[in-house]
Amino acid sequence: MSLQSQIGTFVKTASPHVVEVLGTTALNFVCLDAEHAPLDRAMLDLMVMAGRASHLKVFIRIAEINPSVILSALDIGAHGLLVPHVDSAAQAREVVAMARYRGGNRGYSGSPRFAAYGSMGMKDALRVGDEAQVICQIESAAAVQEAQAIAAEPGVAGLFVGRADLALSKGLENSRDDQVTAATQHVLAVAHRAGKIAGMHVAGTAERAQFEPLGANWFIVASDQTLLRQAAQAIAITA
Repeated sequence: MSLQSQIGTFVKTASPHVVEVLGTTALNFVCLDAEHAPLDRAMLDLMVMAGRASHLKVFIRIAEINPSVILSALDIGAHGLLVPHVDSAAQAREVVAMARYRGGNRGYSGSPRFAAYGSMGMKDALRVGDEAQVICQIESAAAVQEAQAIAAEPGVAGLFVGRADLALSKGLENSRDDQVTAATQHVLAVAHRAGKIAGMHVAGTAERAQFEPLGANWFIVASDQTLLRQAAQAIAITA
């Protein structure tokens, strides 16, 4: 199955205004980087609120695989989760169970934002809650070997290649090393064949154009910090 490419960016700045501004663009989504940026639960709540108000899909890259972390991210209304360091099908299965009501073990309350603050009936709230997407990051040599099994797990919406950590797991210091590129191509092909999201982070449109023909269809391009810095540098007067 071929999926239409989706384009987003990481948001690392603790500000709902950044999300609101990005909501005025043609981006398909943003991903709040709670793994590598100082975004606490209260700030994530405000940033998701801004995304929903501006009709921009908001994913959250969670800091760790933890039931309470997953519950919080989904209750505040995240469209989906980007889950770091998923190394096996068994681990992917556990993550999906934490994110699902039916067939899972997500704790239920109809009062949070995702369920329209209690205005939905339980049946509808369960349906909406179970629509949240779970995307597993493949960022170790072991995960690359398990990619096909991870993609086959029910409830896994897609795979996302984390090239930097993948390089480190191979003892490399360059995320664009040929070994990393080969592993990336393998994971993208696995996801593509499974009809799942095939995601990755790229520096810009040139890299996106490089990997799109290889099956990548869900791109996080740079970050709000990088975009701001590049735009400022472009207008700066240099000697």
